[in-house]
Amino acid sequence: MRGVYGSDSYAASKRRLRTCKKKMVNNRMKERMEEWIAPSLTAMNCHHRFFTLEEFFSSSARIGFGGVEIWTSPQHFYMDYSQNESVDKLRRLEDRYHIKVVGICPEQTNPKPNNIAVNGQAAQKRVFSYFKRAIDVARAIGAKQVVVTSGWAFLDECPDEAYSRSIRMMRRIAEYAGEQQVMLAIEALQPRESLLVNSADDLKRYVDEVACPALGVCLDTGAMTRAGDTIEDYFTILGKSVIHAHFVDVDCSQMVTHLSWGDGTRDMSEDVADFINYGYKGSLSVEVTSRSYFTHPYEADERSMALYRQALGRYDAMDRI
Repeated sequence: MRGVYGSDSYAASKRRLRTCKKKMVNNRMKERMEEWIAPSLTAMNCHHRFFTLEEFFSSSARIGFGGVEIWTSPQHFYMDYSQNESVDKLRRLEDRYHIKVVGICPEQTNPKPNNIAVNGQAAQKRVFSYFKRAIDVARAIGAKQVVVTSGWAFLDECPDEAYSRSIRMMRRIAEYAGEQQVMLAIEALQPRESLLVNSADDLKRYVDEVACPALGVCLDTGAMTRAGDTIEDYFTILGKSVIHAHFVDVDCSQMVTHLSWGDGTRDMSEDVADFINYGYKGSLSVEVTSRSYFTHPYEADERSMALYRQALGRYDAMDRI
């Protein structure tokens, strides 16, 4: 008769124990990996406007961006309320440079004509058609979201009336987006751009009034800083409604926004840590707009990517302490 420690049941128990421990380790690793699904840094073509769209894809891939958000500037990807360039143009660039189009950012601030708060039936018909077309492009290319804004009011009209028009139009656009299984991400604008939606509280009110599941929020760190909000404010007030971000540096002393990282006074490491700590797993699109970057846009992108990698390294080091 075999002793207890030589029994088949004991050997089986040891195997089960090893399997159990392995599962526990794997679960802990999985939890750590889930904690470490950091948001991805995404390039935007705004400051590449004096270069070809192919140069933008090429330099973005070389620098290490895994995704791009396409601002629909006419020199890069033409789109108006009645027509747009073929999505095949974007598909070919995706395939050639192994980089994904993750979002569409339509032109829509003054003086562009695509104002969601516009007055007049003819103009509203054009605006609705324009954003339907943006949603169709996003769906065709497999982009995650389309960035929208509240639009703007004339300074000599009642802002409440413009706000009501914006809500009605956004509800129509969001309902269409939902039908196409595309998300909208509304960002706040700065007061010099619009007086309708400027803060996290404004966004909360607006999203609640539209009341459509296809409408989420884009956290723009430029508009956020200008309004005196923080990343914490956005996630506290809006929670999981935050599905996208325009991630830029800001010179807080001069209140100059949409700078390349390293050219302002924000601390990228702190900002990245806040996004990770709130469980944000979307994209951080670097929406650089200053004309100072127009002649060497890739240099600004390189700096932003280098600082982003440093920020992730610092977060990892702090997490291990």
